[in-house]
Amino acid sequence: MAYALHKKQMEVAKNQARFKVLNCGRRWGKTTLAVEIMLMKAFAKPVRIAYIAPTIQQARDIAFAMLKKELQPILIKVKEAPSLEFTVKTQDGGESLILLRGWEAIENLRGQAFDFIILDEVASMRNFWIGWQEVLRPTLTDTKGGTMFVSTPKGYNHFYDLCNKELTDKDWKSFHFSSYDNPFVPKEEIDNAKATLPSERFEQEYMASFQKTAGLVYKEFSREKHLYETLPEGQYEKLGGIDFGFKNPAGVLDIRLAKERFYVEEEWYKRGRTEEQIGDYVQAYKFDEVYPDPENPSAIEVLRGKNINVREVVKGKDSVKSGINKVREAFITGKLKINKRCVNLISELEMYSYDDEVGDRNENENPIKANDHLLDALRYVIMMKNVGMDMEAEKADRMLSRLKQLTPQTR
Repeated sequence: MAYALHKKQMEVAKNQARFKVLNCGRRWGKTTLAVEIMLMKAFAKPVRIAYIAPTIQQARDIAFAMLKKELQPILIKVKEAPSLEFTVKTQDGGESLILLRGWEAIENLRGQAFDFIILDEVASMRNFWIGWQEVLRPTLTDTKGGTMFVSTPKGYNHFYDLCNKELTDKDWKSFHFSSYDNPFVPKEEIDNAKATLPSERFEQEYMASFQKTAGLVYKEFSREKHLYETLPEGQYEKLGGIDFGFKNPAGVLDIRLAKERFYVEEEWYKRGRTEEQIGDYVQAYKFDEVYPDPENPSAIEVLRGKNINVREVVKGKDSVKSGINKVREAFITGKLKINKRCVNLISELEMYSYDDEVGDRNENENPIKANDHLLDALRYVIMMKNVGMDMEAEKADRMLSRLKQLTPQTR
């Protein structure tokens, strides 16, 4: 028997938007709604549906048992290993397929076709835009399928941008519900959480309010202060920051420099690219200088073989912290701006953090090694170019001092 949906859940279920974004507090009933929508769509006509959580284990823990129970009256076959799948009968005697998958293996869905996708806990999905734009969105093209994005906020990251898509695209609709909007959760339980949790945590987890990520590395970054749309006219050095990758995304930033001001004009963010393919892209971009990750010597040799002006990036014991401080300083002084179209870099800036459990107390250590591919590329350029500028400034100071010593003093 289907679960009874409460009023706010029914509001979402009845809405006909192709892409729905649900920003909800804890215990609002996100999974219940997702299961009921999958059931209704799977029974109405033959369709292929994908339910995707951050990991396959989360997909199993969050939705598998509930789906198995709810689909029982129309269930034909269930597959529990190695993947999670349900085959169900439709009202006209056909069959529908529901797949449960983990975002960590999103590449495995490349080239498939779906009628409907549910993405659960979207805010926790790493490298979101590359997975959505390159893998999932194309799976909906032939079917003209739809998607429901469901999450509780986790800082101002890609989920925040998804919530604002309705402002520029008529196919999108956003919904915002707090935990109080679920009439089946006792109000006193939520009030107790409010009384015992830090206010920022309660606002994020129960009121679904966007808050700065705890332990955020680049607190200085602000969309209002540091984003731009059009590069100011002028003469610029064209610098490339490169973080190599294959299973993890490779990241290349096109950074323009003039008068000690950095403008991140373009980003390139791709999975599954060989060293040769990365080299071809960098070569085509005709950078004046490139600053690649020094820990991949074979990839650097590929760049040099293409006559690319590779500059040294020095990594030492404290190079990560030192580079982070240089980037922070550039944000504080207004010397670093980022084009609004660099959505993956912006997402990393708003997710890159120290251990969430200890927050700022961990800043003497390096941040968690996640959400940092483009940030590494940015750090290489900012760190090394600042070193060069510092050396030039010291040289100029020494020359000025010598000139003062040689110049006769006059009264």
